Amino acid sequence: MSTWLITGCSTGLGRALARTVLAKGHNAVVTARDESTLQDLAAEYPETALAVSLDVTDRAQIRDVVERSQARFGGVDVLVNNAGYGYRAAVEEADDADIRLLFDTNFFGAVDMIKAVLPDMRAKRSGAILNISSIGARISPAGSGYYSATKAALEGLSGSLNKELRPLGTVTAIEPGAFRTDFAGRSLTQSASAIDDYAETAGKRRKENDTVHGTQPGDPMKAAAAMLSVVESPNPPSLLVLGRDAFDAFAAVAEAQRDELDQWSETSVGTGIDA
Repeated sequence: MSTWLITGCSTGLGRALARTVLAKGHNAVVTARDESTLQDLAAEYPETALAVSLDVTDRAQIRDVVERSQARFGGVDVLVNNAGYGYRAAVEEADDADIRLLFDTNFFGAVDMIKAVLPDMRAKRSGAILNISSIGARISPAGSGYYSATKAALEGLSGSLNKELRPLGTVTAIEPGAFRTDFAGRSLTQSASAIDDYAETAGKRRKENDTVHGTQPGDPMKAAAAMLSVVESPNPPSLLVLGRDAFDAFAAVAEAQRDELDQWSETSVGTGIDA
Protein backbone atom coordinates (compact mmCIF):
# COMPACT_ATOMS: atom_id res chain seq x y z
CA MET A 1 0.00 0.00 0.00
CA SER A 2 1.31 3.43 -0.93
CA THR A 3 0.07 6.95 -0.26
CA TRP A 4 -0.88 9.17 -3.18
CA LEU A 5 -1.33 12.94 -3.10
CA ILE A 6 -3.38 14.03 -6.10
CA THR A 7 -4.25 17.62 -6.96
CA GLY A 8 -7.35 18.61 -8.92
CA CYS A 9 -9.65 15.72 -7.97
CA SER A 10 -13.06 17.36 -8.32
CA THR A 11 -13.55 16.11 -11.90
CA GLY A 12 -11.76 14.65 -14.91
CA LEU A 13 -8.52 12.73 -14.87
CA GLY A 14 -7.79 13.63 -11.26
CA ARG A 15 -11.13 12.26 -10.12
CA ALA A 16 -10.72 9.08 -12.17
CA LEU A 17 -7.22 8.53 -10.81
CA ALA A 18 -8.32 9.09 -7.21
CA ARG A 19 -11.10 6.55 -7.56
CA THR A 20 -8.77 4.01 -9.23
CA VAL A 21 -6.06 4.39 -6.58
CA LEU A 22 -8.54 4.03 -3.73
CA ALA A 23 -10.22 1.00 -5.34
CA LYS A 24 -6.80 -0.68 -5.49
CA GLY A 25 -6.42 -0.29 -1.74
CA HIS A 26 -3.96 2.58 -1.63
CA ASN A 27 -4.19 5.63 0.57
CA ALA A 28 -5.08 8.85 -1.25
CA VAL A 29 -4.98 12.48 -0.22
CA VAL A 30 -7.51 13.91 -2.64
CA THR A 31 -7.59 17.66 -3.11
CA ALA A 32 -9.61 20.34 -4.84
CA ARG A 33 -10.28 24.01 -4.27
CA ASP A 34 -13.79 23.07 -3.13
CA GLU A 35 -13.45 20.27 -0.59
CA SER A 36 -17.19 19.53 -0.73
CA THR A 37 -16.74 17.98 -4.20
CA LEU A 38 -14.63 15.24 -2.58
CA GLN A 39 -16.84 14.20 0.31
CA ASP A 40 -18.30 11.22 -1.52
CA LEU A 41 -14.80 9.75 -1.92
CA ALA A 42 -14.00 10.36 1.74
CA ALA A 43 -17.29 8.73 2.77
CA GLU A 44 -16.79 5.71 0.50
CA TYR A 45 -13.21 5.16 1.67
CA PRO A 46 -13.13 6.48 5.25
CA GLU A 47 -9.94 4.65 6.22
CA THR A 48 -7.85 5.40 3.15
CA ALA A 49 -9.11 8.70 1.72
CA LEU A 50 -8.31 12.14 3.11
CA ALA A 51 -10.16 15.00 1.41
CA VAL A 52 -8.50 18.41 1.74
CA SER A 53 -9.10 21.86 0.26
CA LEU A 54 -6.18 23.00 -1.88
CA ASP A 55 -5.51 25.91 -4.18
CA VAL A 56 -2.08 25.16 -5.63
CA THR A 57 -1.32 28.87 -5.90
CA ASP A 58 -1.47 29.11 -2.08
CA ARG A 59 1.80 27.96 -0.51
CA ALA A 60 0.33 27.92 3.00
CA GLN A 61 -2.34 25.48 1.84
CA ILE A 62 0.31 23.34 0.17
CA ARG A 63 2.29 23.12 3.41
CA ASP A 64 -0.88 22.23 5.30
CA VAL A 65 -1.81 19.45 2.86
CA VAL A 66 1.66 17.88 3.07
CA GLU A 67 1.66 18.11 6.87
CA ARG A 68 -1.77 16.49 7.05
CA SER A 69 -0.62 13.77 4.67
CA GLN A 70 2.31 13.00 6.94
CA ALA A 71 0.15 13.06 10.09
CA ARG A 72 -2.51 10.76 8.64
CA PHE A 73 -0.50 8.37 6.47
CA GLY A 74 3.15 8.92 7.37
CA GLY A 75 4.10 10.79 4.22
CA VAL A 76 3.60 10.86 0.46
CA ASP A 77 4.87 8.12 -1.82
CA VAL A 78 3.33 9.39 -5.07
CA LEU A 79 2.62 13.01 -6.01
CA VAL A 80 0.36 13.67 -8.98
CA ASN A 81 0.34 17.26 -10.21
CA ASN A 82 -2.97 17.30 -12.04
CA ALA A 83 -4.53 20.63 -11.01
CA GLY A 84 -4.74 23.08 -13.88
CA TYR A 85 -6.98 24.53 -16.55
CA GLY A 86 -7.01 25.44 -20.21
CA TYR A 87 -6.72 28.91 -21.67
CA ARG A 88 -7.27 29.96 -25.26
CA ALA A 89 -6.22 33.18 -26.91
CA ALA A 90 -3.94 34.36 -29.64
CA VAL A 91 -0.63 35.42 -28.12
CA GLU A 92 -1.44 39.06 -28.81
CA GLU A 93 -4.95 38.80 -27.34
CA ALA A 94 -4.10 37.46 -23.90
CA ASP A 95 -4.41 39.64 -20.81
CA ASP A 96 -1.26 39.85 -18.64
CA ALA A 97 -3.15 38.93 -15.48
CA ASP A 98 -4.64 35.86 -17.20
CA ILE A 99 -1.20 34.72 -18.32
CA ARG A 100 0.33 35.03 -14.88
CA LEU A 101 -2.52 33.20 -13.15
CA LEU A 102 -2.27 30.42 -15.74
CA PHE A 103 1.45 29.97 -15.07
CA ASP A 104 0.94 30.26 -11.31
CA THR A 105 -1.56 27.40 -11.46
CA ASN A 106 -0.30 25.09 -14.20
CA PHE A 107 3.44 25.48 -13.65
CA PHE A 108 4.44 27.20 -10.43
CA GLY A 109 1.74 25.38 -8.47
CA ALA A 110 3.29 22.10 -9.55
CA VAL A 111 6.76 23.40 -8.68
CA ASP A 112 5.65 24.30 -5.16
CA MET A 113 3.99 20.91 -4.70
CA ILE A 114 7.17 19.15 -5.83
CA LYS A 115 9.39 21.15 -3.49
CA ALA A 116 7.03 20.43 -0.60
CA VAL A 117 7.22 16.62 -0.94
CA LEU A 118 10.85 16.19 -2.03
CA PRO A 119 12.50 16.41 1.42
CA ASP A 120 10.53 13.39 2.66
CA MET A 121 11.03 11.47 -0.58
CA ARG A 122 14.78 12.08 -0.41
CA ALA A 123 14.87 10.95 3.20
CA LYS A 124 13.09 7.70 2.27
CA ARG A 125 15.15 7.31 -0.91
CA SER A 126 11.97 6.55 -2.83
CA GLY A 127 8.96 8.20 -4.40
CA ALA A 128 7.27 8.92 -7.69
CA ILE A 129 6.03 12.14 -9.24
CA LEU A 130 3.59 12.28 -12.13
CA ASN A 131 3.27 15.68 -13.81
CA ILE A 132 0.19 15.93 -15.99
CA SER A 133 1.16 17.77 -19.16
CA SER A 134 -0.69 17.79 -22.48
CA ILE A 135 -0.13 16.87 -26.10
CA GLY A 136 -0.47 20.63 -26.54
CA ALA A 137 3.12 20.93 -25.33
CA ARG A 138 4.12 18.94 -28.40
CA ILE A 139 1.80 20.23 -31.14
CA SER A 140 1.45 23.89 -30.01
CA PRO A 141 -1.99 24.60 -31.53
CA ALA A 142 -2.86 28.10 -32.68
CA GLY A 143 -4.83 29.78 -29.93
CA SER A 144 -3.24 27.71 -27.15
CA GLY A 145 0.21 29.26 -27.01
CA TYR A 146 0.18 30.17 -23.34
CA TYR A 147 -1.39 26.91 -22.20
CA SER A 148 1.10 24.96 -24.31
CA ALA A 149 3.90 27.03 -22.82
CA THR A 150 2.89 26.10 -19.25
CA LYS A 151 2.93 22.42 -20.16
CA ALA A 152 6.20 22.65 -22.10
CA ALA A 153 7.76 24.31 -19.05
CA LEU A 154 6.44 21.51 -16.84
CA GLU A 155 7.91 18.89 -19.18
CA GLY A 156 11.29 20.60 -19.23
CA LEU A 157 11.31 20.69 -15.44
CA SER A 158 10.21 17.04 -15.28
CA GLY A 159 13.05 15.87 -17.50
CA SER A 160 15.72 17.59 -15.44
CA LEU A 161 14.18 16.55 -12.12
CA ASN A 162 14.03 12.93 -13.24
CA LYS A 163 17.78 12.98 -13.83
CA GLU A 164 18.44 14.74 -10.52
CA LEU A 165 16.35 12.34 -8.44
CA ARG A 166 17.61 8.99 -9.63
CA PRO A 167 18.12 6.84 -7.61
CA LEU A 168 16.07 8.78 -5.03
CA GLY A 169 12.83 8.59 -7.00
CA THR A 170 11.27 8.91 -10.43
CA VAL A 171 9.44 11.56 -12.43
CA THR A 172 7.13 10.96 -15.37
CA ALA A 173 5.50 13.61 -17.52
CA ILE A 174 2.10 12.47 -18.78
CA GLU A 175 0.91 13.84 -22.16
CA PRO A 176 -2.80 13.13 -22.57
CA GLY A 177 -4.74 13.80 -25.71
CA ALA A 178 -8.48 14.54 -25.62
CA PHE A 179 -10.31 12.70 -22.84
CA ARG A 180 -14.02 12.75 -22.00
CA THR A 181 -13.73 15.24 -19.12
CA ASP A 182 -14.80 18.81 -18.34
CA PHE A 183 -11.48 20.16 -19.62
CA ALA A 184 -12.96 21.57 -22.83
CA GLY A 185 -16.04 22.76 -20.94
CA ARG A 186 -16.03 24.12 -17.37
CA SER A 187 -12.24 24.03 -17.07
CA LEU A 188 -11.54 25.99 -20.24
CA THR A 189 -11.10 29.77 -20.18
CA GLN A 190 -10.14 32.31 -22.83
CA SER A 191 -9.23 35.94 -23.37
CA ALA A 192 -11.99 38.50 -22.86
CA SER A 193 -11.42 40.02 -26.28
CA ALA A 194 -10.66 38.65 -29.73
CA ILE A 195 -8.81 40.25 -32.64
CA ASP A 196 -10.53 39.76 -35.99
CA ASP A 197 -7.25 39.22 -37.85
CA TYR A 198 -6.83 35.91 -35.98
CA ALA A 199 -10.31 34.60 -36.80
CA GLU A 200 -9.00 31.90 -39.14
CA THR A 201 -6.23 30.70 -36.81
CA ALA A 202 -6.62 31.20 -33.05
CA GLY A 203 -10.24 32.24 -33.50
CA LYS A 204 -11.30 28.78 -34.63
CA ARG A 205 -10.33 27.40 -31.22
CA ARG A 206 -12.34 29.86 -29.14
CA LYS A 207 -14.96 28.21 -26.91
CA GLU A 208 -17.88 29.47 -28.94
CA ASN A 209 -16.45 27.77 -32.04
CA ASP A 210 -15.39 24.53 -30.33
CA THR A 211 -17.44 21.38 -30.91
CA VAL A 212 -15.09 18.92 -29.17
CA HIS A 213 -16.59 18.97 -25.67
CA GLY A 214 -18.49 15.77 -24.98
CA THR A 215 -17.08 13.91 -27.97
CA GLN A 216 -13.48 13.34 -26.84
CA PRO A 217 -12.24 9.82 -27.62
CA GLY A 218 -10.29 9.14 -24.43
CA ASP A 219 -11.65 7.17 -21.44
CA PRO A 220 -10.52 8.80 -18.14
CA MET A 221 -10.67 5.52 -16.22
CA LYS A 222 -8.35 3.85 -18.73
CA ALA A 223 -5.98 6.80 -18.43
CA ALA A 224 -6.04 6.37 -14.65
CA ALA A 225 -5.19 2.67 -14.99
CA ALA A 226 -2.30 3.57 -17.29
CA MET A 227 -0.92 6.06 -14.77
CA LEU A 228 -1.15 3.48 -12.00
CA SER A 229 0.84 1.06 -14.14
CA VAL A 230 3.58 3.67 -14.55
CA VAL A 231 4.03 3.98 -10.80
CA GLU A 232 4.00 0.20 -10.37
CA SER A 233 6.58 -0.33 -13.13
CA PRO A 234 10.18 -1.11 -12.14
CA ASN A 235 11.32 1.08 -15.02
CA PRO A 236 8.81 3.92 -15.49
CA PRO A 237 9.13 6.13 -18.57
CA SER A 238 10.20 9.75 -18.32
CA LEU A 239 7.35 10.60 -20.70
CA LEU A 240 4.10 8.77 -21.38
CA VAL A 241 1.65 9.74 -24.11
CA LEU A 242 -1.99 8.81 -23.47
CA GLY A 243 -4.59 8.37 -26.21
CA ARG A 244 -4.48 7.29 -29.84
CA ASP A 245 -4.96 10.92 -30.91
CA ALA A 246 -1.99 12.02 -28.81
CA PHE A 247 0.16 9.12 -29.98
CA ASP A 248 -0.50 9.87 -33.66
CA ALA A 249 0.02 13.61 -33.16
CA PHE A 250 3.28 13.02 -31.30
CA ALA A 251 4.55 10.74 -34.06
CA ALA A 252 3.61 13.25 -36.78
CA VAL A 253 5.38 16.11 -35.00
CA ALA A 254 8.49 13.99 -34.40
CA GLU A 255 8.64 13.01 -38.07
CA ALA A 256 8.14 16.60 -39.26
CA GLN A 257 10.81 17.85 -36.87
CA ARG A 258 13.26 15.21 -38.09
CA ASP A 259 12.58 16.15 -41.70
CA GLU A 260 13.17 19.81 -40.96
CA LEU A 261 16.29 19.01 -38.95
CA ASP A 262 17.73 17.10 -41.90
CA GLN A 263 16.69 19.79 -44.38
CA TRP A 264 18.62 22.44 -42.45
CA SER A 265 21.48 20.19 -41.33
CA GLU A 266 24.19 21.95 -43.34
CA THR A 267 23.21 25.30 -41.87
CA SER A 268 23.07 23.84 -38.38
CA VAL A 269 26.44 22.07 -38.39
CA GLY A 270 28.18 24.73 -40.47
CA THR A 271 28.41 27.20 -37.60
CA GLY A 272 31.56 25.82 -35.98
CA ILE A 273 34.91 27.64 -35.80
CA ASP A 274 37.09 26.72 -38.78
CA ALA A 275 40.21 24.80 -37.84
